[in-house]
Amino acid sequence: MTGLGAGADELERYRGELTGFCYRMLGSGFEAEDAVQETLVRAWRRYDAGRGPLRPWLFRVAANVCFDMLRGPQRRARAMDLGPAAVPGAPLGEPLPDRVWVQPVPDGRVLASAGDPAEAAVARETVRLAFVAALQLLPPRQRAVLILRDVLAWSAAEVAALLGTSAASVNSALQRARSRLPALPPAPGEDVDERLLARYVEAFERYDVDALVALLREDATLSMPPFAWWLSGREAVRAVLTAAAASGPPCGGSRAVPARASGSPAFAQYRDGTAFALVVLETAGDAVAHVTTYLDPRLFRLFGLPDEFGGPAPY
Repeated sequence: MTGLGAGADELERYRGELTGFCYRMLGSGFEAEDAVQETLVRAWRRYDAGRGPLRPWLFRVAANVCFDMLRGPQRRARAMDLGPAAVPGAPLGEPLPDRVWVQPVPDGRVLASAGDPAEAAVARETVRLAFVAALQLLPPRQRAVLILRDVLAWSAAEVAALLGTSAASVNSALQRARSRLPALPPAPGEDVDERLLARYVEAFERYDVDALVALLREDATLSMPPFAWWLSGREAVRAVLTAAAASGPPCGGSRAVPARASGSPAFAQYRDGTAFALVVLETAGDAVAHVTTYLDPRLFRLFGLPDEFGGPAPY
């Protein structure tokens, strides 16, 4: 068995793009990290130059690791994929297991900091929660083909070599995958995410319902994994927030720390100085289209965020 030895640094060069591939395949930042770590361990133990160039070999291993992890009937989804919107005032219901949910990933783990602007835009759009959730509808091999061809721009021959099949088979799988998914969304124009996030965070810390709702699209959605409960429409969100405020702001004293998650602006919510939730804001133009509040403090460590932070909001 031949190891890379001093090639550990070379392996690390590929961690980011491997993580992006595995995240799109698996729909979970935690599982993507595990898959990449397993891929690099196998590469350290088994790779030698006789196997061919390192990069395609790593992706072949990563694809096989993902295929193994995807065995079973459960696909990850968003609340909107699981049932109709809740009526304001309806109970949250029982929390669902972690394996049900498409989860966010830190942008820094999957998106390059520089490069061609068009490629960067495609990379950002294809790690957004809605697109990753749509990918989960595809069988694993079709999913891999679409990611490699349409997102990473591999040729049909390269993908065929990776999957051990023919270019004609790859093209057929790609056609079937494209027919089940919408076209890749166009790159957004002006990037207003940071300014929009700042306005949303300020309104959130104040628990200013009117200001929060004013930043939403009319057809905005709001969801809170691990609950299947979700809301559709700005007025439904207003009704729930207003009712919650009647007995005192439910998030009074919260602090919000900006972050970036799955190609979108986000913030970490601390209640009484303790990690509480990661809130992902998917935007459309100058408004918020989807708010996903992950009530899972484990995400804070994945995002490099502390478990404790500061004191109450200064409002």
